[in-house]
Amino acid sequence: MSSALPLRHMLLAIAVVAVWGTNFVVIKLALAQLPPLLLATLRFTFAAVPAVFFLKRPAVPWRNLAAYGVLIGAGQFGLLFIAMNGHISPGMAALVIQTQVFFTIGMAMRSAGERVQPVQWVALLLSAAGLVTIATHTDGSTTPLGLAIILVAAFCWASGNMASRRAGRVDMVAYVVWASLFSVPPLLVLSLLIEGPARIAASLAHADAVAWGAVIWQAVGNTLFGYAAWGWLLARHPAATVTPMALLVPVFGMAASLWWLGEPLPGWKLTAAALVLGGLALNLLWPRLRAAWSSRPPA
Repeated sequence: MSSALPLRHMLLAIAVVAVWGTNFVVIKLALAQLPPLLLATLRFTFAAVPAVFFLKRPAVPWRNLAAYGVLIGAGQFGLLFIAMNGHISPGMAALVIQTQVFFTIGMAMRSAGERVQPVQWVALLLSAAGLVTIATHTDGSTTPLGLAIILVAAFCWASGNMASRRAGRVDMVAYVVWASLFSVPPLLVLSLLIEGPARIAASLAHADAVAWGAVIWQAVGNTLFGYAAWGWLLARHPAATVTPMALLVPVFGMAASLWWLGEPLPGWKLTAAALVLGGLALNLLWPRLRAAWSSRPPA
């Protein structure tokens, strides 16, 4: 594997994180016409069908696919869509959801019996300071409830990451497609119970091309293209080279929200973003920095 990304691979990685980041604005546009749980149901329906008829089921237990599908579908995206439906702005959602990195690392270290290193505590404190900054400046576009829901969604995302990790080295596109079959039933049941058949029918009847385009974009662009391209890059380069590119997701998310939706970016938001991203970057990059320092010849 190469330790550096060639220009074409770098551009592909940027394209993926741009799709993932700007998707928060796409979600907001769709939520103007579709209720959140129905939107999540449609997203995973189109992520599974028709691709499931063309991709072989990964050689993993059904319970693993079910766990990932429920955690990512109903957990991560169901809660994310609920939070973005009036409780948190797209830019802030794109930023806060990345705290899944800390949850994922914490779960992995606990399962391996590893101790948290001092630099990881520093990284966690930095990002926590960013979250406190957001919590103390909540306004009409970002509320304490929205912040709490996104943190739970991030925990569900991290739990889904652990499920996919237990699946081993599999075709992630096929894995996500087949797991999406388990995302749809709980989301549909919750949508029927909470949003109601009448609202569902009215929303589907009045949804225009923008709403349906947003649904297809999430299923095809965000899921199928995103996972396929990211998996392709991870198969050719070390994870430590590719993964830090994901730090650009909230950057694209906040920029897209500013450009398309006019979301203001006052100083406190930029400070919060710098703190959260600084903590994430430190957590992701310090193993490489430590390895580079230890490999230096003695003076």
